[in-house]
Amino acid sequence: MKRISIIFGTRPEAIKLCPVILELKKHPEFDLHACVTAQHREMLDQVLDVFEVKPDADLDMMEANQTLTRFASRALNILDGYYKKEKPDLVLVQGDTTTTFIASLSAFYNKIPIAHVEAGLRTRNKYSPFPEEINRILTTHLADLHFAPTEWAKVNLIQEGVDERRIIITGNSVIDALHFAIKKVRNNPPEIRELPKECFGRLNSHPLILITGHRRESFGQGFESICRAIKVLSEEFPDKIFLYPVHLNPNVRKPVLRLLGGRENIFLTEPLSYLAFVYLMDRSTLILTDSGGIQEEAPSLGKPVLVMRGISERPEAIEAGSAKLVGTDHKKIVDETCRLLTDKVAYDSMTHIRNPYGDGQAASRIVNACAQFLENVEPHGKP
Repeated sequence: MKRISIIFGTRPEAIKLCPVILELKKHPEFDLHACVTAQHREMLDQVLDVFEVKPDADLDMMEANQTLTRFASRALNILDGYYKKEKPDLVLVQGDTTTTFIASLSAFYNKIPIAHVEAGLRTRNKYSPFPEEINRILTTHLADLHFAPTEWAKVNLIQEGVDERRIIITGNSVIDALHFAIKKVRNNPPEIRELPKECFGRLNSHPLILITGHRRESFGQGFESICRAIKVLSEEFPDKIFLYPVHLNPNVRKPVLRLLGGRENIFLTEPLSYLAFVYLMDRSTLILTDSGGIQEEAPSLGKPVLVMRGISERPEAIEAGSAKLVGTDHKKIVDETCRLLTDKVAYDSMTHIRNPYGDGQAASRIVNACAQFLENVEPHGKP
């Protein structure tokens, strides 16, 4: 029996890996070992509860105000001990977090093969998104098996010298997770305690503009500009609800609370659970975000996305027309939002587009590819 260790630590990783974990549990020939670093503690635990996934190991490495350097150095040492104890035959990681890169680096040091879910995303700008772009590039060059979500991602990998035989196009497992979640919330709408009663009561009668923002490269002037744009939009459209679950990072919270607090049709909440957020995405008219996952999810729900970043490593939705880059310039955010809220033709053109990120079967493709790969791997050794 071959042991697969799945290492993750943040909410986005959990959302995209829980479908893989559930699929692996269907295969008794694998000894599955789910290990969390808890890079994000509370937000991670919420997702695990939704999918009813209980980690086999919780390294609990979250610290208040922890720097990237501090987390990376601790994680490298702690994961080394984990690998020496558990001796997995394959380590599976996802995406571009610091957990992803450090788990891959430590696995390499222990000569354990690495499989990378959501491989091949690129902006070609090492500081945008920061530190994710470098995390995923370095993970690529450590990995042995590459699960590219799209053809574009596969091409990126080939251009960097990755053996095409080690690349499998799977679609993105975030769509698997979305299918799971949307069924839940449509059958049983969640109680969203974070929403003020007056906001929840108006959801049925007022269009909802859903907002998220957390990127490090926008700290400072970028968030000031985003907030000014939202303020202008709230004045321009008093009949609309602007709902912003505010990230816990103080570099986000300070400008958001200062510039947007106390306005009648702007509702600022604490971060929402995964199911609550999926429910609100499904109810929304339009989404303003700098999130990568939302760019992938929203096309399945027919929701236009304005991406508040200067560049995206997910160009497929932009090229398909379901998302549009607006950066952090407040005028462009205002202009494009106004256009979509007042021009039905422009709005409809972004809502009837096939999702370029897959069909919700990525997890089964990933598990099948892992099985084929492990047939040629000696226990706890390089292929």
